[in-house]
Amino acid sequence: MTTLPTPLRQPAARGGLGLIGALGATQVAGYGTLYYAFAVLAPEMTRSFGWAPEWTYGAFAAGLLAGGIAAPFSGRLIDRYGTRAMMSLGTVLSAASLYALSQAREPVSFYAAMIALEIVSTLVLYDAAFTALTQAHGSGARRAISKLTLIGGFASTLFWPLTTALLTQYDWRAIYQIYALGYLALCLPLHLALLPAGGALKPVAKGPSALPDAAPETYLVGTARTRAFLLLALAFSLQGFVVSAMAVHMLTMLQGLGLSAALAVGIGAMVGPSQVAGRLVEMLFGTSLEPTTTAWVSATLMPIGFALLLVSGTTATLAGLFAIAYGISMGLSSIVRGTVPLRLFGPAGYGAMLGKLSAPGLAIRAAAPVAFAVMVERAGLLPSTLLLIALSGAAAVALFLLSRYPVAAPVRVES
Repeated sequence: MTTLPTPLRQPAARGGLGLIGALGATQVAGYGTLYYAFAVLAPEMTRSFGWAPEWTYGAFAAGLLAGGIAAPFSGRLIDRYGTRAMMSLGTVLSAASLYALSQAREPVSFYAAMIALEIVSTLVLYDAAFTALTQAHGSGARRAISKLTLIGGFASTLFWPLTTALLTQYDWRAIYQIYALGYLALCLPLHLALLPAGGALKPVAKGPSALPDAAPETYLVGTARTRAFLLLALAFSLQGFVVSAMAVHMLTMLQGLGLSAALAVGIGAMVGPSQVAGRLVEMLFGTSLEPTTTAWVSATLMPIGFALLLVSGTTATLAGLFAIAYGISMGLSSIVRGTVPLRLFGPAGYGAMLGKLSAPGLAIRAAAPVAFAVMVERAGLLPSTLLLIALSGAAAVALFLLSRYPVAAPVRVES
C-alpha cells in the first residue's frame, strides 16, 4: 500500500460529550422522522391515495436517488461552511419538507416533497454528523464516531413503535406534522449551540510551523487509494441496497413469514438494541483493531442473519436471532462508514469524501424499495431473501479484500 504522511492542523479542543450527546439526540430524531417512520406509514399512505404500492415506494426510491446525487455537493458545502451552519439549515429544510409531505394531495406534490426530504436529509444525517465530529476531533474522531452511533442505534427502536402507536390515534398526515414540529424544536437549538463553526481541516506544510507533538497517520494515495475507494464504494452500495430494502419492508417481510403484525413490530424493534450492543462492544474492545477488520467481520453477520430466515418453519425465535445478527451488522456498518474512510483517506476533505462514496451506489439504493417489493410479489420471499444473502455476502467479500491492504502504523513528522 502506498502511503503518504499527511500532517493536519488539528482543531481547537471543542466537542466533548456535549457534542456527542447533542448529535446523538438529533440523529435519533432525524432517522426516526425522516427515514424509519416511512416504513410504518407507507401502507396508510397507499390506502389514502388509492394507488398501487409501487407509487408510494417509487416516491421513496426517487427521493433516495436524488439524495445520492446531492450527497457529494452537500459534503462540499459542509466542508466549506462548517456543520453548524449547514446542519442548522438542513434542520429547517427537513422540517419544512416533512410538513410539505403531509400536505401532498396528488402524485406530483407527493413525489416533490419526498425528493426534497431526501435531498435535505444529506445535510443532517450520519455523514454530516461524522463530519462534525471530524471537524472537532481531527484524525482522532474514531472513538467519538463510535459513541455517536451507539446513541443513534435507538432510532428504529423508538420510532417504529412510536409511529405505530400514533397511527392508532392520527392519520399519517397528522403524524408527519407532529414530527416536523418536534424535529425542528429539538434539533435546531442543539445544532446552533453545539456544533463546530469551522469548515474542513486543511493539510499544513511540514516545517517550523508544524505542530511538534503531532503524530499523524499515513493515508492512501495513488492507485492504492483508487482501488480502496472502489472496493469501499462497492461494499457500501451493496449493503445500501439491503439496508434500504429492509428499512421499508422488514415489517411486511416478517409478517409474510407468518408472524403477527404486533410480533413483527416487536422483532423489528430488536434491531435497534442489537445495533447498540454491537457498537458498545466495538467502542469498548474494538479500538485496537483496524477499522477494515471490524468492517468485514461485522459485514459477515448480515448474510448469516438472513440465512436464518430461510430455515423451514420460521419461528419467532429464529426471526429474533435474525434481528440480532442483522442489527449488530447494521450497527457496526454505521461506524465503519465513518471510520474506514477516515483511516484510509484522512480527515482533509472528509465530508466531500463521504459524499463521493455514497454516489456510486445511489441508483442501487434508490431502486431497492421498489425492486424488492416487486420481487417479493412476483417471485416470493425465498428468492428475495436469497438475493439479500448474495448482496450482503458480496459486500463482506469486498470489505475482506480491502482489509488485505497493509495499513501503515502512525509515523511522526519532524518539524
